[in-house]
Amino acid sequence: MISAGTRGVYAIAPTPFLPDGALDVASLGRMTEWYLGRGVDGLTILGIMGEAQKLLPEESLTVVREVLAAAGNIPVVVGISAPGYAAMRRLAGEAMELGAAGVMMTPPPAMRTDDQIVGWFAGAVRAIGDDIPWVLQDHPTVTNVVMAPDVIRRTVTDNPSCVMLKHEDWPGLEKISTIRSWQEAGEMRPLSILCGNGALFLDLEMGRGADGAMTGYAFPEMLRRVVDLSATDPEAAADIFDAHLPLLRYEHQPGIGLAIRKHILAQRGAIAHRDLRAPGPRLSRAAEAEISWLLRRLERKDPVARM
Repeated sequence: MISAGTRGVYAIAPTPFLPDGALDVASLGRMTEWYLGRGVDGLTILGIMGEAQKLLPEESLTVVREVLAAAGNIPVVVGISAPGYAAMRRLAGEAMELGAAGVMMTPPPAMRTDDQIVGWFAGAVRAIGDDIPWVLQDHPTVTNVVMAPDVIRRTVTDNPSCVMLKHEDWPGLEKISTIRSWQEAGEMRPLSILCGNGALFLDLEMGRGADGAMTGYAFPEMLRRVVDLSATDPEAAADIFDAHLPLLRYEHQPGIGLAIRKHILAQRGAIAHRDLRAPGPRLSRAAEAEISWLLRRLERKDPVARM
């Protein structure tokens, strides 16, 4: 199970599809093994990158079942965010019965005030059960739900089963520092903080006290090295990060970012096809050429980052 002491690299995995839009079940185990071969500590599935909103309930369960079967003892977090609590309750219960390490959730865009956000999380915990460890996903650039640090503190205090913050605010470095300062002062209980946002600020987030990364960059071995080196040799960690920054930036483009990432993951052998489920963007030939150029430059700067 995930806990407040969880550290390291949790790769956000995509959901593989066939060119006709069907779920690519055969790629789920292959993809899981690919990530494990790159040294991740865990996986997170059915998040925003996993196109979870496009899946039928039975498809979501298939993804959970196949990934967990291939992951073995590696912890897997399952995203359960949905417009209503009933769907969340069902997926959370089924995922935990199959062996998930915890679930991840974030409020729908309709939650605007602090009290609404805190109340939504309280209702979600009542729905799924307070015995399931869960990750609070704070991703305002996508969800439009803005959580001040005190909202996170209130939610964590009110819900002991919340053990992790997936930090994806931007700019959000001060939020990490605020939470860690409260914890040092004994004003907030321990909480794991893993960071997303495509790893675009990972080097600085580790310096602010993050415990690791939970994101979907197409080179998880970079995340592994940066997280591991941050405590002992931050300069070396920064050098590795800098080599990847042009590709990180390119991957982070709104709208086509997931198409870029799946294109690279398919080239690297993680998934069989690069396709998104409709509706979704397709890369132009110009974009494909830019990706190839960025990958060639990356391999020159970081020989470990081979295709």
